[in-house]
Amino acid sequence: MICVISQPTFLPWLGWFDLADQSDKMVVLDDVAFSKQSWQQRNQIRTQNGLEYLSVPVKTAGRPGQKITDCEIVDSSFVVKMNKTIAANYSKARYFDANYEELATTLSQAVSTNRLVEINCSLISWMAKKLEITTPMIRATTLGVGGERGEHVAAICQSLGADQYLSPAGAESYLVEDKPAFDRRGIMIFIHVYEHPEYTQQFKPFMPFASALDLILNLGPAAGEVMRKGRRPMRPIG
Repeated sequence: MICVISQPTFLPWLGWFDLADQSDKMVVLDDVAFSKQSWQQRNQIRTQNGLEYLSVPVKTAGRPGQKITDCEIVDSSFVVKMNKTIAANYSKARYFDANYEELATTLSQAVSTNRLVEINCSLISWMAKKLEITTPMIRATTLGVGGERGEHVAAICQSLGADQYLSPAGAESYLVEDKPAFDRRGIMIFIHVYEHPEYTQQFKPFMPFASALDLILNLGPAAGEVMRKGRRPMRPIG
């Protein structure tokens, strides 16, 4: 059984969803420290000026080391501007009209909770549906698993009965160091390999690594198929 564990990114890129699509269970790692100005609170969309950030304002003053699950937004007013920015840059996209109202409603309802994790997870669920991803997603905070770094990840895999862990490529260096935590539990580690596919965007030239929202609004029902074109065989560690 393959388990994937990844932080709840705001409007994730295609690779995040390809990871989820290859797993039997996806754990949203919301019980680790929040990192300011990271993908946890912002991501990029394609505009006529290139890739530009959409950001969620989060309370950080006097909250050192706060966990992602505890992050609160500064106020809800940002959502009006964010929806307008999305509309301004994608109104002529082929599948904008079919998706925008639902997207705006999802975002607005999630913002009313005042919590970053609810915003991110609501948008992730909406995007996963559009990409035809059915993998169950579980929040780490519901598992009550301890440990730090690789030990924490290995313990989560064990709690779910996984014998394989598919990791984002960026975590490889620490996983090599923490591999004994997985070996003790009989869990094999694999690294996700993904080559960003090219598709028709609103503006030229094509720019990769935007939020998967870009693909959804431009290609609609074909988005999931295009996402999967970037998949390459996973690579084992050790």
